[in-house]
Amino acid sequence: MNQLDTLIHMANQIADNNSHYGTQQEAAERVAAHLKKFWARSMKQQIIGYLQDDGSNLTPLARIAIEQMMTTLRPEPADLAG
Repeated sequence: MNQLDTLIHMANQIADNNSHYGTQQEAAERVAAHLKKFWARSMKQQIIGYLQDDGSNLTPLARIAIEQMMTTLRPEPADLAG
């Protein structure tokens, strides 16, 4: 299993573990908060890139959470220099 496969598996597990919290939107917010807090920037960038390129192996809840995370991440100064 390569690193991306591991990240996909982890994101799906986190989503599954939080799927029973309130509405789907509330559960997705919990998952997004977890990813933002505990995943390294490189991990977040890789899973976002995967979602944008394909995303087919992510569960629906994981997809929603990653989309939410994308909209709330602040760019790093190096990202702005582009």
